[in-house]
Amino acid sequence: MFKCEKISVRQFRVLVILFNIGTSILIVPSALATEAKQDAWIAAVLGVGFSLLIILLYNKLGLMFPKMTIVQMNEEVLGKWLGKSISLLFFSLAFLYSSALLFYTGNFFIVEIMPETPLEATVILMGAIMVMAVRQGLETFARSAELFILLFFFFLICLVLSVIPEIKIENLQPMFEVKIKPLLHGTLFLVVTSTINAVVLLMIFPADVNQPEKAQKSFLIGTVIGGLVMIIITLLSLLVLGPYFSENLVYPGYELAKRINIGNFITRIEAIMAGMWMITIYFKLVVYFYASVLGFTQILNIKEFRPFTLPLGMIAIVLSLVVYPNVAYMQEWDLKTGMAYSLTVGLFLPLLLLAVAVCRRRIEKG
Repeated sequence: MFKCEKISVRQFRVLVILFNIGTSILIVPSALATEAKQDAWIAAVLGVGFSLLIILLYNKLGLMFPKMTIVQMNEEVLGKWLGKSISLLFFSLAFLYSSALLFYTGNFFIVEIMPETPLEATVILMGAIMVMAVRQGLETFARSAELFILLFFFFLICLVLSVIPEIKIENLQPMFEVKIKPLLHGTLFLVVTSTINAVVLLMIFPADVNQPEKAQKSFLIGTVIGGLVMIIITLLSLLVLGPYFSENLVYPGYELAKRINIGNFITRIEAIMAGMWMITIYFKLVVYFYASVLGFTQILNIKEFRPFTLPLGMIAIVLSLVVYPNVAYMQEWDLKTGMAYSLTVGLFLPLLLLAVAVCRRRIEKG
């Protein structure tokens, strides 16, 4: 048997919130504005609605196997060899996205904050604290998330209150002019980025949550709260920056914080947005890496995952330096290949797993 760490329902809800917001807080407003222009906020609202359907799927699957991670479910339902093959695909997603988030972090710092700092320096530092967190275990980084989420929402409230004087309602006009196809494409991007990739949380839920029945409600509530934050940030980007700048800036959320001007005295406090983003991306990164390391050891039937954190962390750091040649390639990959990859692992495979499990149970009862 694998050693199990248990977290509370509240800690799981906090991890869901931070994971859902993750990278989305900086990049999603731009992607939604590209597709839906001034109606990007509508795509965000629809995205939250569709996200709840995905979470219902994960809840149903998780509660069918309340003591298993998704890697163990694969082997239980699909058999040893097919299950391990599917689990390798799941591991590849979690591990690749760990490296991708390391690149996002390094790129953000060298573009917006420390342009003379080498990418390697920021990636190595972020990778080191990622490895340290996962090595300490699920219980430890879940407890720290409870503290940091308070700081995140304090920053969020400060940001919203500070940019209210810069709001221009006319930036949302004319409303409801977007066509269905680009609206749905923007919605799909938000759902994939924030929710479908949350399939990695099935390495924590329900096996490592002390009250699995109550945790399914926390899964839904956390997704709604994370979605509301995304709606707020998207709306603020449109109201303050307008659809044109929201679409063409790489990080419109960060630019939003630059526009804060209270009495020509409190200005350029974009560190608020940088702090918010660092909190959410860090915990999303830790969850991805934890899922990949734990999944890797469970595929190999190894009881202890900690000895693998350092070697896999070193590989993730190196991979992050070559995973994207440049930002343009990153944006193209995320919109095309990345979405297909996430849909395959985060939607179609859980649906397949659930369908096979339901059929097998009916055959056994019949």
